[in-house]
Amino acid sequence: MLEIKDIVFSVPDLDAPEKGAQKTIIDGVSYTFVQGKFYAITGPNGSGKTTLAKLIMGIYDVTSGSIFLEGKDITQLGVTERARAGIAYSFQHPARFKGTTFRDLLSIAAGTEDVDKLAKIVARVGICSLDFLDKPVDSRLSGGEIKKVELATTIARNPRVAIYDEPDTGIDLWTIDPMVRLLKREQETQGTTTIVVSHNRAFLSAADTLLLIKGGRIAYAGDLDGAAELLKDLSACGYGDICEGESDVRCHR
Repeated sequence: MLEIKDIVFSVPDLDAPEKGAQKTIIDGVSYTFVQGKFYAITGPNGSGKTTLAKLIMGIYDVTSGSIFLEGKDITQLGVTERARAGIAYSFQHPARFKGTTFRDLLSIAAGTEDVDKLAKIVARVGICSLDFLDKPVDSRLSGGEIKKVELATTIARNPRVAIYDEPDTGIDLWTIDPMVRLLKREQETQGTTTIVVSHNRAFLSAADTLLLIKGGRIAYAGDLDGAAELLKDLSACGYGDICEGESDVRCHR
Protein backbone atom coordinates (compact mmCIF):
# COMPACT_ATOMS: atom_id res chain seq x y z
CA MET A 1 0.00 0.00 0.00
CA LEU A 2 1.22 3.49 -0.91
CA GLU A 3 -0.32 6.43 0.92
CA ILE A 4 0.19 10.13 0.33
CA LYS A 5 -1.16 12.39 3.03
CA ASP A 6 -1.75 16.15 2.77
CA ILE A 7 1.02 16.55 0.17
CA VAL A 8 1.92 20.14 -0.68
CA PHE A 9 4.60 21.21 -3.15
CA SER A 10 5.41 24.88 -3.66
CA VAL A 11 8.10 26.70 -5.63
CA PRO A 12 9.20 30.34 -5.79
CA ASP A 13 6.76 32.35 -7.92
CA LEU A 14 8.99 34.08 -10.46
CA ASP A 15 6.06 36.07 -11.83
CA ALA A 16 5.18 37.62 -8.47
CA PRO A 17 6.98 40.85 -7.53
CA GLU A 18 6.65 40.20 -3.79
CA LYS A 19 9.81 38.87 -2.19
CA GLY A 20 9.41 35.27 -1.12
CA ALA A 21 6.12 34.68 -2.94
CA GLN A 22 5.35 31.00 -3.52
CA LYS A 23 3.41 29.16 -6.22
CA THR A 24 1.65 25.99 -5.09
CA ILE A 25 1.83 23.16 -7.63
CA ILE A 26 0.36 20.36 -5.48
CA ASP A 27 -2.19 21.56 -2.96
CA GLY A 28 -2.93 19.22 -0.06
CA VAL A 29 -3.37 15.94 -1.94
CA SER A 30 -4.21 12.77 -0.02
CA TYR A 31 -4.79 9.34 -1.52
CA THR A 32 -4.18 5.66 -0.83
CA PHE A 33 -2.99 3.43 -3.68
CA VAL A 34 -4.00 -0.19 -3.08
CA GLN A 35 -1.39 -2.86 -3.68
CA GLY A 36 -1.72 -4.58 -7.05
CA LYS A 37 -4.10 -2.08 -8.64
CA PHE A 38 -3.70 -0.09 -11.87
CA TYR A 39 -4.05 3.69 -11.64
CA ALA A 40 -4.05 6.35 -14.35
CA ILE A 41 -3.33 9.97 -13.50
CA THR A 42 -4.53 12.52 -16.03
CA GLY A 43 -5.54 16.17 -16.24
CA PRO A 44 -4.84 19.45 -18.01
CA ASN A 45 -1.32 20.38 -19.00
CA GLY A 46 0.39 21.98 -16.01
CA SER A 47 -2.11 20.57 -13.51
CA GLY A 48 0.58 18.86 -11.43
CA LYS A 49 0.18 15.21 -12.44
CA THR A 50 3.85 14.57 -13.30
CA THR A 51 4.92 16.62 -10.29
CA LEU A 52 2.85 14.35 -8.07
CA ALA A 53 4.51 11.28 -9.58
CA LYS A 54 7.97 12.76 -9.00
CA LEU A 55 7.10 13.57 -5.38
CA ILE A 56 6.19 9.92 -4.83
CA MET A 57 9.51 8.81 -6.34
CA GLY A 58 11.46 11.39 -4.34
CA ILE A 59 12.75 13.27 -7.38
CA TYR A 60 11.19 16.35 -5.79
CA ASP A 61 10.96 16.93 -2.04
CA VAL A 62 7.52 17.68 -0.61
CA THR A 63 7.01 21.10 0.95
CA SER A 64 4.77 19.50 3.56
CA GLY A 65 2.81 16.32 4.07
CA SER A 66 3.84 12.67 4.30
CA ILE A 67 4.34 9.61 2.10
CA PHE A 68 4.02 6.06 3.43
CA LEU A 69 4.95 2.75 1.80
CA GLU A 70 3.61 -0.36 3.50
CA GLY A 71 3.01 1.75 6.60
CA LYS A 72 6.59 3.10 6.72
CA ASP A 73 7.14 6.85 6.49
CA ILE A 74 9.42 7.38 3.48
CA THR A 75 8.96 11.16 3.25
CA GLN A 76 12.58 11.89 4.09
CA LEU A 77 14.05 9.12 1.93
CA GLY A 78 15.88 10.01 -1.28
CA VAL A 79 15.40 8.51 -4.74
CA THR A 80 17.92 5.70 -4.21
CA GLU A 81 16.44 4.68 -0.88
CA ARG A 82 12.92 4.68 -2.31
CA ALA A 83 14.10 2.58 -5.23
CA ARG A 84 15.57 0.07 -2.77
CA ALA A 85 12.24 0.08 -0.91
CA GLY A 86 10.50 -1.01 -4.11
CA ILE A 87 9.44 2.07 -6.07
CA ALA A 88 10.47 2.31 -9.74
CA TYR A 89 10.08 5.27 -12.12
CA SER A 90 9.97 5.19 -15.91
CA PHE A 91 10.72 8.61 -17.40
CA GLN A 92 8.78 10.30 -20.19
CA HIS A 93 12.06 10.85 -22.05
CA PRO A 94 14.40 7.94 -21.17
CA ALA A 95 18.09 8.69 -20.86
CA ARG A 96 20.51 7.49 -23.52
CA PHE A 97 24.00 6.35 -22.55
CA LYS A 98 26.87 6.49 -25.01
CA GLY A 99 29.07 3.42 -24.67
CA THR A 100 26.51 1.47 -22.63
CA THR A 101 24.56 -1.47 -23.98
CA PHE A 102 21.06 -2.65 -23.16
CA ARG A 103 22.64 -5.74 -21.59
CA ASP A 104 24.64 -3.52 -19.20
CA LEU A 105 21.56 -1.64 -18.02
CA LEU A 106 19.35 -4.71 -17.78
CA SER A 107 21.96 -6.67 -15.81
CA ILE A 108 22.18 -3.85 -13.27
CA ALA A 109 18.39 -3.57 -12.98
CA ALA A 110 17.86 -7.33 -12.71
CA GLY A 111 20.85 -7.93 -10.44
CA THR A 112 22.10 -10.74 -12.65
CA GLU A 113 24.08 -11.41 -15.83
CA ASP A 114 22.44 -14.79 -16.40
CA VAL A 115 21.48 -14.84 -20.07
CA ASP A 116 18.44 -17.06 -19.54
CA LYS A 117 17.03 -14.71 -16.92
CA LEU A 118 17.70 -11.66 -19.09
CA ALA A 119 16.05 -13.42 -22.04
CA LYS A 120 12.87 -13.95 -20.03
CA ILE A 121 12.76 -10.26 -19.14
CA VAL A 122 13.20 -9.04 -22.73
CA ALA A 123 10.53 -11.50 -23.86
CA ARG A 124 8.12 -9.93 -21.37
CA VAL A 125 8.43 -6.57 -23.18
CA GLY A 126 8.10 -8.08 -26.64
CA ILE A 127 11.75 -8.13 -27.72
CA CYS A 128 12.22 -11.31 -29.74
CA SER A 129 15.91 -11.19 -30.62
CA LEU A 130 18.62 -11.55 -28.00
CA ASP A 131 20.87 -9.58 -30.34
CA PHE A 132 19.02 -6.53 -29.04
CA LEU A 133 20.81 -6.98 -25.73
CA ASP A 134 24.05 -5.82 -27.32
CA LYS A 135 22.66 -2.66 -28.87
CA PRO A 136 24.14 0.58 -27.51
CA VAL A 137 21.59 2.69 -25.64
CA ASP A 138 22.34 5.81 -27.64
CA SER A 139 20.83 8.08 -30.29
CA ARG A 140 20.67 5.25 -32.83
CA LEU A 141 17.73 3.63 -31.03
CA SER A 142 14.27 4.60 -32.22
CA GLY A 143 11.67 6.05 -29.88
CA GLY A 144 9.95 2.68 -29.62
CA GLU A 145 13.22 0.85 -28.95
CA ILE A 146 14.32 3.20 -26.16
CA LYS A 147 10.89 2.85 -24.57
CA LYS A 148 11.27 -0.93 -24.57
CA VAL A 149 14.65 -0.54 -22.89
CA GLU A 150 13.08 1.70 -20.24
CA LEU A 151 10.17 -0.69 -19.67
CA ALA A 152 12.45 -3.72 -19.44
CA THR A 153 14.77 -2.11 -16.88
CA THR A 154 11.73 -1.05 -14.84
CA ILE A 155 9.99 -4.42 -14.72
CA ALA A 156 13.30 -6.27 -14.24
CA ARG A 157 13.33 -5.06 -10.65
CA ASN A 158 9.82 -6.47 -9.97
CA PRO A 159 8.95 -3.28 -8.06
CA ARG A 160 6.15 -2.97 -5.53
CA VAL A 161 5.17 0.33 -7.14
CA ALA A 162 5.91 1.15 -10.80
CA ILE A 163 5.36 4.70 -12.04
CA TYR A 164 5.25 5.38 -15.78
CA ASP A 165 5.37 9.03 -16.86
CA GLU A 166 3.70 9.53 -20.27
CA PRO A 167 4.86 6.11 -21.57
CA ASP A 168 3.33 6.73 -25.01
CA THR A 169 5.58 9.73 -25.72
CA GLY A 170 7.70 9.30 -28.84
CA ILE A 171 6.23 5.98 -29.97
CA ASP A 172 3.98 5.11 -32.90
CA LEU A 173 0.25 4.62 -32.42
CA TRP A 174 0.44 0.86 -33.06
CA THR A 175 2.75 0.35 -30.08
CA ILE A 176 0.31 1.74 -27.51
CA ASP A 177 -2.09 -1.20 -27.16
CA PRO A 178 0.73 -3.77 -26.71
CA MET A 179 2.25 -1.48 -24.08
CA VAL A 180 -1.06 -1.26 -22.21
CA ARG A 181 -1.37 -5.04 -22.28
CA LEU A 182 2.22 -5.38 -20.99
CA LEU A 183 1.61 -3.07 -18.02
CA LYS A 184 -1.70 -4.76 -17.20
CA ARG A 185 -0.03 -8.18 -17.35
CA GLU A 186 2.76 -7.05 -15.02
CA GLN A 187 0.20 -5.60 -12.63
CA GLU A 188 -1.89 -8.76 -12.60
CA THR A 189 0.87 -11.41 -12.56
CA GLN A 190 3.43 -9.64 -10.35
CA GLY A 191 1.01 -7.77 -8.07
CA THR A 192 2.63 -4.46 -8.98
CA THR A 193 0.90 -1.25 -8.00
CA THR A 194 0.99 0.50 -11.39
CA ILE A 195 0.65 4.27 -11.77
CA VAL A 196 0.56 5.69 -15.30
CA VAL A 197 0.60 9.42 -16.00
CA SER A 198 -1.05 9.85 -19.38
CA HIS A 199 -3.52 11.71 -21.58
CA ASN A 200 -4.08 8.64 -23.72
CA ARG A 201 -7.51 7.05 -23.44
CA ALA A 202 -6.05 3.54 -23.87
CA PHE A 203 -4.33 3.84 -20.48
CA LEU A 204 -7.31 5.58 -18.89
CA SER A 205 -9.59 2.75 -20.01
CA ALA A 206 -7.22 0.08 -18.64
CA ALA A 207 -7.02 1.63 -15.18
CA ASP A 208 -8.86 0.27 -12.16
CA THR A 209 -9.03 3.86 -10.93
CA LEU A 210 -8.64 7.13 -12.80
CA LEU A 211 -7.34 10.15 -10.89
CA LEU A 212 -8.06 13.49 -12.52
CA ILE A 213 -5.73 16.24 -11.30
CA LYS A 214 -6.78 19.85 -11.75
CA GLY A 215 -5.15 22.85 -10.14
CA GLY A 216 -2.90 20.67 -8.02
CA ARG A 217 -5.78 18.77 -6.45
CA ILE A 218 -7.63 15.52 -7.13
CA ALA A 219 -10.81 16.67 -8.89
CA TYR A 220 -12.08 13.12 -9.48
CA ALA A 221 -11.25 9.55 -8.48
CA GLY A 222 -13.19 6.69 -10.03
CA ASP A 223 -13.71 4.85 -13.30
CA LEU A 224 -13.45 6.31 -16.79
CA ASP A 225 -17.21 6.33 -17.37
CA GLY A 226 -17.75 8.48 -14.32
CA ALA A 227 -15.16 10.98 -15.57
CA ALA A 228 -16.69 11.29 -19.04
CA GLU A 229 -18.17 14.76 -18.60
CA LEU A 230 -15.06 16.14 -16.89
CA LEU A 231 -12.82 14.74 -19.61
CA LYS A 232 -15.08 16.15 -22.29
CA ASP A 233 -14.51 19.61 -20.84
CA LEU A 234 -10.74 19.09 -20.97
CA SER A 235 -10.43 17.48 -24.40
CA ALA A 236 -10.10 20.56 -26.57
CA CYS A 237 -6.66 19.38 -27.76
CA GLY A 238 -4.26 21.94 -26.38
CA TYR A 239 -5.67 22.19 -22.89
CA GLY A 240 -6.45 18.68 -21.73
CA ASP A 241 -5.30 16.66 -24.76
CA ILE A 242 -7.29 13.59 -23.68
CA CYS A 243 -6.34 11.41 -26.60
CA GLU A 244 -8.12 8.61 -28.39
CA GLY A 245 -4.95 6.76 -29.45
CA GLU A 246 -5.27 5.42 -33.00
CA SER A 247 -8.67 7.03 -33.47
CA ASP A 248 -7.41 10.56 -32.93
CA VAL A 249 -4.00 11.15 -34.44
CA ARG A 250 -4.30 14.92 -33.91
CA CYS A 251 -4.08 14.55 -30.15
CA HIS A 252 -1.37 11.91 -29.96
CA ARG A 253 1.85 13.16 -28.38
